[in-house]
Amino acid sequence: MIIRAAGAPDAAQVAELWNSMIRDTLATFTTDEWTETAMAERIAQRQGAFWLAEDAQGLAGVVTFGPFRPGPGYAATVEHSVILRASAQGRGVADRLMDTAEAGAAAMGHQVMVAAISGANPRAIAFHARRGFRQTGHMPQVGFKAGQRLDLILMQKTISAS
Repeated sequence: MIIRAAGAPDAAQVAELWNSMIRDTLATFTTDEWTETAMAERIAQRQGAFWLAEDAQGLAGVVTFGPFRPGPGYAATVEHSVILRASAQGRGVADRLMDTAEAGAAAMGHQVMVAAISGANPRAIAFHARRGFRQTGHMPQVGFKAGQRLDLILMQKTISAS
């Protein structure tokens, strides 16, 4: 498996992976899918903050981070997304991607990484807890998808002391 920076030529396969997560899971509350063009723009906007994991079967996963909230008061805090192909789960891919993202964010001067996780995704909550993220918020029933009211769990990790 290799971890590498995402580029514009990756937009179609990244959008396909992201859209399968949107369509097939409650991991995100959105139902709006990414177009290849919109994903290429997102990748370009997040140069140095968007990576892929590739294995013999192709795209195994992605990780990216961006501003947590607008404004200079939040400049040291980022929010991330990590998405895996179903067959890549449980193989250490997410850990490798997160190692890369956390190191990249710290190198850019960010101090805190936030995860906003669906309460319907206990596997992601446990994964982040194992990585040192701590739960800092629980927002009951703020999301809605597939006819269900969904909780949002906020977790955070200090990635740099400076």
